[in-house]
Amino acid sequence: MEKLNIVKIGGNIVENETALSAFTNVFANLKGKKILVHGGGKIASKLASDLGIEAKMVNGRRITDLETLKIVTMVYAGLTNKSIVALLQANHCDAIGLSGADGNTIRTIKRPVKEIDYGFAGDMTPTSIHNKRIQSLLELGLCPVFSAITHNGEGQLLNTNADTIASALAVGLASNYDISLIYCFEKRGVLKDIEDEGSVITQINRTHYSMLKEQGIIADGMIPKLDNAFDAISKGVKKVIIKHANDLTDEQAGTTIF
Repeated sequence: MEKLNIVKIGGNIVENETALSAFTNVFANLKGKKILVHGGGKIASKLASDLGIEAKMVNGRRITDLETLKIVTMVYAGLTNKSIVALLQANHCDAIGLSGADGNTIRTIKRPVKEIDYGFAGDMTPTSIHNKRIQSLLELGLCPVFSAITHNGEGQLLNTNADTIASALAVGLASNYDISLIYCFEKRGVLKDIEDEGSVITQINRTHYSMLKEQGIIADGMIPKLDNAFDAISKGVKKVIIKHANDLTDEQAGTTIF
């Protein structure tokens, strides 16, 4: 089965021009088929603040009201997405920037209101990923670059967690490719001590994960990242790794989820 790398990039890498330039150079030189998924939350939060709109977060997830949806669409699907595509093209990687609405590639549903109303947040369903459409792009030699914006098929854009998108893509394409799902950010992996880059936890299983959450070692935005990693593993993705963007090609680096 042909190999496919699905890489999610976020955190301080996306908002740092030097770091992003270095990452796109390394990513462009990955051999074989690949997909890039990106966030841009910190840029969106800054723009919202500049416009006097408060960014509201609960358990690492953004509450998306109508004004916030406009901002994240402009940032994620616009400025950030096209900047990344341009950098990849400069590195001879034939990238195509997409939201989930483009080509109907990712269709989601508005998150139901339970204890918290997340607003215009998109949740995945078992049929969210248009596998054949995405596979056709890959077979054309293109590298899809997905922003965190999806749609519901009825004209409504939805803000969807980029970690979730990466996981869903990995699960959706696992029957066609040998998938490596790699979450890249500004840390060397999941750390025992957030201030100590040498404290990487090299492997985490579900039991260990529960314990680390109880101890507060894993919290905030790392929770949805790991939730999505374990979801992908349970649905047939063979390899999930969390690592520093600079370590993308280092097979020994980072935290392996199993």
